[in-house]
Amino acid sequence: MISRTLLPLFAAFLTGQIFFSTAQAQKFPGEGWEEKPDVLVSEWAEPGGKFIEYASQFPKSFNYTIENNIFSRELFRLMFETLLGTDPITYEDTPSLARSWEISEDKLTYTFHLSPKAKWSDGKKLTSEDVVWSFHAMKNPEHRTGSTQAIMARLIECKALDEHTVQIKANEVHWKNLIAASSFRILPKHWWEKQDFNNVHFEFPVVSGPYRLGEVNQPHFARLEKRDDYWNGESPEMEGLLNFDTIEFRFYSNRDNAFEAFKKGDVDFFSVYTSNRWVKETVGERFEKNWIAKQNIHNRQPIGFQGFAMNMRREPYDDKRVRKALAHLLDRKRMNNDIMHNQYDLTRSYWPDLYNKDHECKNPQIDFDPARAKELFNEAGWKQNPDTGKLEKDGKPFVIKFLTRDPSTNKFLLIYEEALNDVGIELEIDQKDWSGWAKDMDVFNYEMTWAPWGAIPLKDAEPMWHSKTKDLKQGNNITGFADERVDKLIDQSRELFDVQKRNELIREIDAILVEETPYVLLWHIGHTRLLYWNKFGYPDHVLGSFQEEWAAKYYWWIDPDQEADLEDARANGTPLPKPPERVYFDEVFTFPEKVEPVQ
Repeated sequence: MISRTLLPLFAAFLTGQIFFSTAQAQKFPGEGWEEKPDVLVSEWAEPGGKFIEYASQFPKSFNYTIENNIFSRELFRLMFETLLGTDPITYEDTPSLARSWEISEDKLTYTFHLSPKAKWSDGKKLTSEDVVWSFHAMKNPEHRTGSTQAIMARLIECKALDEHTVQIKANEVHWKNLIAASSFRILPKHWWEKQDFNNVHFEFPVVSGPYRLGEVNQPHFARLEKRDDYWNGESPEMEGLLNFDTIEFRFYSNRDNAFEAFKKGDVDFFSVYTSNRWVKETVGERFEKNWIAKQNIHNRQPIGFQGFAMNMRREPYDDKRVRKALAHLLDRKRMNNDIMHNQYDLTRSYWPDLYNKDHECKNPQIDFDPARAKELFNEAGWKQNPDTGKLEKDGKPFVIKFLTRDPSTNKFLLIYEEALNDVGIELEIDQKDWSGWAKDMDVFNYEMTWAPWGAIPLKDAEPMWHSKTKDLKQGNNITGFADERVDKLIDQSRELFDVQKRNELIREIDAILVEETPYVLLWHIGHTRLLYWNKFGYPDHVLGSFQEEWAAKYYWWIDPDQEADLEDARANGTPLPKPPERVYFDEVFTFPEKVEPVQ
């Protein structure tokens, strides 16, 4: 069964789940549980048709276990399954490949009972041996599965008890053990064991999920084709979900090219990440006559952060004074005003959605302050050469090599360069495509880079901020951050099954991070900006509760009447009805009785 957790997460595949602590062994799902449709689907959904979306540049690999990007994550979600899924409203665990499971009294042993109906696309049974093989493949130190290994580090044993029962053991109690044990993708042993794991990139002939990989035309597109023989296809859980026969991912060298293709109709759907495009470029007949719909979607999606990551493994970025000085040279207010139409909030937290009226963020805002930056550089031993104006230390000039993968970031870097030059720092922009950028990042071959990170409802600081992950390749700790105070707080959180108590520790960690400045924090926005050709049907909530744009292919469908209306409108130059400019999930969705959404 396809997992119903649809959250975007740039560097992690694991989803958050609620786990309640008790003093005895537990069995799941609870009494009275039954298969039923996803509460977020529409009763009007119709199967069929094609959905075309922009994915990214063509990646170096489609294999999400070794290539940590959003496109590969989405591909794997639709081709391979996990032991458990997640309820899209309550965030409680739900059956997937495992139809029931138990947790031992000491919370160290997890037993999963696989569906006897589960099978691979080649007709072979999906068994506990596949789970055991996948477990060891993910933890194999010779495999480039760094981010997965970090989460699964506490899992020490996986064994098959019988054909459909598998048991996984941990060596210490942790609130995330069940997530780690149930959320890695199960791969077919009989195919993968014959392959060089790190060199499986574009061929996946055997899958268990609702889609298989169809035509791949490098570097232009990749198609997923819906399977008629999906083992769980007739389940009530799949009603109204994943309606498209074909999902086509288009690849472009950058978002500017992708947007032009979208306006031509080569792409159905486009999420806007820049305010200038949203404000200035969504004009003309197609937009004014609502052939292209334009909507702001406000739901409960977690808010991540983005910033200029600094490689603390290298000098001078190992000096906190230098990092803070570089942060003081970024004029975010100017950028927000001149480039982004003041549509963004300036970020002062690594978890912006952890703060509200009940939990005020007390982190200081790091303002543009060249004078303070000069003081910090001086304290760190960097002085401006009176003859050349260059900032130097021990006769060596300060030169930043900034690794970037998107030409659209250059307009921000030019503003940053002005301030850097004023204090004597030279900025070199190292422009690469996505594949080249990813290769450098995999081995920490960078000084500074622009890195955006997604978020999940249940916060976990360990994969990105614990010192044990600082040299883990393909992991999330790209800055090489290590701090004993943060390690101690993370260690304290491991046995806390109360979400609110964990969040209090995360806020303490957040304050330390802001002080240590591993990133020059940028800005964030709390909703999704969507553009799409006006031919689709979708639920009133549009994207669900916690989801961003990637949820569209799960809940939307081609509406034949709407598609015909669009065709007529374009032929005759007539307008279509305008959809709501803003959609608020909590206003349009009625929660089922006895169902409380996760907070």
